[in-house]
Amino acid sequence: MRPKSLKDYIGQKHLVGEGAVLRQMIESGNVASFILWGPPGVGKTTLARIIAHELQRPFYTLSAVTSGVKEVRDVIDKAKKETRMQTGLFASQTDQRSPILFIDEIHRFSKSQQDSLLGAVEDGTFILIGATTENPSFEVINPLLSRCQVYVLKPLEKSDLMELLDRVLKEDEVVRAAELKIEETEAIMRYSGGDARKLLNIIELIVGANEKHVTNEMVTKLLQQNPVAYDKDGELHYDIISAFIKSIRGSDPDGALYWLARMIAAGEDPKFIARRLVISASEDIGLANPNAMLVANACFDTLTKIGWPEGRIPLAMATVYLATSQKSNSAYLAIDEALRTVEQTGNLAVPLHLRNAPTKLMEELGYSDGYKYAHDYPNHFVRQQFLPDELVGTKFWHAQGSPQERKMDEWMKFLWNEPAMPQ
Repeated sequence: MRPKSLKDYIGQKHLVGEGAVLRQMIESGNVASFILWGPPGVGKTTLARIIAHELQRPFYTLSAVTSGVKEVRDVIDKAKKETRMQTGLFASQTDQRSPILFIDEIHRFSKSQQDSLLGAVEDGTFILIGATTENPSFEVINPLLSRCQVYVLKPLEKSDLMELLDRVLKEDEVVRAAELKIEETEAIMRYSGGDARKLLNIIELIVGANEKHVTNEMVTKLLQQNPVAYDKDGELHYDIISAFIKSIRGSDPDGALYWLARMIAAGEDPKFIARRLVISASEDIGLANPNAMLVANACFDTLTKIGWPEGRIPLAMATVYLATSQKSNSAYLAIDEALRTVEQTGNLAVPLHLRNAPTKLMEELGYSDGYKYAHDYPNHFVRQQFLPDELVGTKFWHAQGSPQERKMDEWMKFLWNEPAMPQ
């Protein structure tokens, strides 16, 4: 059921819809190297193949799991020969007919493997399209990242999955012969979780079980009986990391350790786990225990130094520490509220007294006039306006129940509450 043309491609309208960036790239024929970042089953490989097909380019593929530097160099040599055959020996390597090299799971390439791509990407020997489920900022070296655009693919929406389900029922010969009666779709949609591959696996299981009448109860029962078949590509990864983080957030060290053990036993990338611990430390523990961020970062650093299998120990230590820490998401809520305010109010003017005045003209215009240097006053504090005029009195940060934040809040109230701040 893999689509072969853009008109059959489902989802990712922000990238391939009318006027979207990748559609324009395809229609113009001017393709630059890029990386597709998104969860499994949302069309990264399919999109790369469609682009190569639409532009009629030679298409090479490498998997970061099975390929090394030698395989990369072999492909580079083939691409150079292909380019010479098409454009002539003395033609520019940046000719629009450059082959496309697709690298699946590019985040698994080592630094040396990624380094081996740089020259060929730079001189146009091939157009690189990488696919990754991990944040490229962490997993792709900066020199390669600077040569590529990054496009984010989203989980498929329910309407996308329904379109795919309808297409499978109508076009797949085996499914059509099974004469399925889809009476309910909620369970299929829920277990698919925005992943086209999961949806197809589910339909395959239903057909294999010789079921005719498809209900939510039947799908749930069938998937519980076949967890390996349902998740044969290891995509339970996303469900388990969710359970792991929610166990930490819910202050259950035993649950968190169990899900940590599940990930370790499944061969999960330990750096992926460590990154999520750093996120949890800032999002869920936050100002209730700022040391949590230090512990999570120390865990990440230690993991990179000692490797595996000993790395499981600092992971467990950080997991227990975060799960048993007091929790606060006040900073997380505060920055999101501030971002919403910025979006709603636009670029409000910076008050004159907060502006720098490096030139005489700026001084004459009143820049920095009236600014009070906090360290010249008792308690290193003096009341003055720090928000734009339109937002005076707005509060973004609100203390929650932890002792740490109560102390912070009391200090702020002591400094700010009385007398009222002059306008």
